[in-house]
Amino acid sequence: MSRSTLDRYGSKGTAIGQVRGLGSAHGGAHHWLQQRFTAIGNLVTVLFLAISLALLPGYDYATMRDWASGVIPATALALMIVSVFWHARLGMQVLVEDYVHTPGNKFAAIALLNLATIGGAAFGLFAIARLVFSGAA
Repeated sequence: MSRSTLDRYGSKGTAIGQVRGLGSAHGGAHHWLQQRFTAIGNLVTVLFLAISLALLPGYDYATMRDWASGVIPATALALMIVSVFWHARLGMQVLVEDYVHTPGNKFAAIALLNLATIGGAAFGLFAIARLVFSGAA
């Protein structure tokens, strides 16, 4: 190996030598697929809800309550809430992993992110359940 290679790449010799043996996270493809699947789920549920809302005869409280307490719209709303919060969590996790470098801060940010997304989704699901089980027919 020439002296210029050692000067340019340090003691490891080549650029590949610097990263060889460091391993892989093996989670990037799975994370990427989850984001794509949740994006498709968001698109399908939002389109369904937008079309079904557009077909309603009115937008007063009673009509919206009756619509949202139906089995199909309530299920679609619940699926949308889960998909949107999951998608948001995945995207924010990438930001935290890319820009927060201190291990303790990264752990705290991801823990806070998990609490916020689980709390938001639980609140949304609770609101739908309250509409469905409130006796509106």
